[in-house]
Amino acid sequence: MDLEHCTLPTSSKISPPSPPDTEPSSTRSISSQLPISSFCMISPPETRFTGLSYSTRDNQGLPTVFDVESGNPLQRHPDLWFEDGSVICRAKILSSASTNLSLLAIQSSSGTSVIQSSLLHGPTSGTSSARIPIIFLHDTADDVGNLLTALYDGPNFRNNDQDDFRVVSGILRLATKYIVDSLRSKALAHLNIVWPSKLKAWDAREDLARAYELETGGSRLYPHPFQVINLAREVDAPSLLPAAFYDISRYQFTQIFEPVEDDVLYHSPLPSLSAADMQRMCLGKEAAQHTITSLIQAMGSGQYIRQPQQHLSHSSHVRRSSSGGICVSAAACRKDFSELVDLATQHYLFDRERGCCDPLYVAEELGQLKSAEFSECKACAKSLESWAAKEREKMWKLIPVWFRLDSASDISPRVVS
Repeated sequence: MDLEHCTLPTSSKISPPSPPDTEPSSTRSISSQLPISSFCMISPPETRFTGLSYSTRDNQGLPTVFDVESGNPLQRHPDLWFEDGSVICRAKILSSASTNLSLLAIQSSSGTSVIQSSLLHGPTSGTSSARIPIIFLHDTADDVGNLLTALYDGPNFRNNDQDDFRVVSGILRLATKYIVDSLRSKALAHLNIVWPSKLKAWDAREDLARAYELETGGSRLYPHPFQVINLAREVDAPSLLPAAFYDISRYQFTQIFEPVEDDVLYHSPLPSLSAADMQRMCLGKEAAQHTITSLIQAMGSGQYIRQPQQHLSHSSHVRRSSSGGICVSAAACRKDFSELVDLATQHYLFDRERGCCDPLYVAEELGQLKSAEFSECKACAKSLESWAAKEREKMWKLIPVWFRLDSASDISPRVVS
């Protein structure tokens, strides 16, 4: 398979392009004073040394660069080829870039190992022609390019939509693989904005998602949850899992496994899960559905009716107003709650309307059915809202339990390619 090349310069200051008649310099000396740490990757990338040669210039005035050992031309990466490069990185798709060895040494433990290799196995002072190390990275060109761009310019994360996810996930994969801890932390923090561990953050995420749906006529803002789950497994990021599992559980099985082109979950090719995670999704989806049924039944129990104390039960001023937190008419409120239960049962369980698989959404809607602003009994309306808020908090804490993410059974092998 053809691989992509990208070269890494040794200094943060990039030298200007060489004049047309001169051969561009491709290497710089590497200071032996740079710290050398042990190589931390399980499977270190293959490295070999080669010379570079140059031929006629292309239509942009740049000379074609050849690998002397293989005779193959190196296709330059448009943004990451620097003429003072001291190492070439080859990725899976043709393209070439050049960046700093010293940058890799500072940011990554595996980058330091490249310096160690070049010091120990590179050419001696008697070598007549400069040779440059080539690192064979079995990663996609886009991922390598995004990682190097983030190392040079800092990460430029956006709104966590599907395009942003492709960039961030690639950076996170390689930052994990090559032990660039600062970038890994930033990428995870960015993903946790929309795959959060706090209910308040989840509600903010949902507000953005609904606004996007209205603006685009129903399109989905965020990536497919399967992609997030698989990424979390690959880079050992369990904090992303509860929100991702909960998100996918809110859809019908036909939407998940047989989406048509107009469905919000339509993706080509359709992502898949491991057998263990597929089981977790099904078990959690079942638990979430049972929670909705129990929630609707609990609303009819009348536990929210704020009845007056017994010695005040016949006081006329208590019956006239509920502003003091006391129910103005227990019988009428019981009837209201009974009707609301019938309405919710029909809407969510029989008609399977919007939110029928989303217990957090259902609880929020139930809490607003007896609005304190318009209800004759503000005490019971506020009590219902308070109950719904507490139920949502309980449910959020139970999500890891529903999807079997709270025990040793959730430990999945970490993938390192």
